[in-house]
Amino acid sequence: MSGLDHPNIQWRRVSNKYATLCAFNYAVPTVIFAAIAIGLSFIPDNGWWWLFGAIPAVLFASQIFFVVVRARAIGYALRQDDLVYRAGILWSRMVAVPYGRLQLVDVHRGPIERMLGLATVKTVTAAASTQVAIPGLPYAEAEQLRDHLIQVAETRRAGL
Repeated sequence: MSGLDHPNIQWRRVSNKYATLCAFNYAVPTVIFAAIAIGLSFIPDNGWWWLFGAIPAVLFASQIFFVVVRARAIGYALRQDDLVYRAGILWSRMVAVPYGRLQLVDVHRGPIERMLGLATVKTVTAAASTQVAIPGLPYAEAEQLRDHLIQVAETRRAGL
């Protein structure tokens, strides 16, 4: 049994509202394409323009299912010596970021995230491959996580 599969690791998942945010990000281009297709369908002798809106609408409908599944696959765990992040379904990624290597911890909120009460916690280390962005956290949890990571990182600076 590896350290990442240990039964004592408590994975924390992102908010269910994160799936709403991702669905909104897919819906905007779909609505734009559908509006263009509806406008173009009024041109005489060009009845096939409806496909320009129908194809993105079908893709959007199929993506809604995967948005929920992808959101449930995202998680993080605070272990004794590091932050572990996992994401992905088919192409999964699991990263362990040692607390002593953290150089910056940032809380980012876009306009839609603010409306939903969500935030993204971003970590920066010297190695680009260990940088982690944990999306879809409730804002209060994101601030608490940032403060905890900063506090622990200051006590465990490695190589300084």
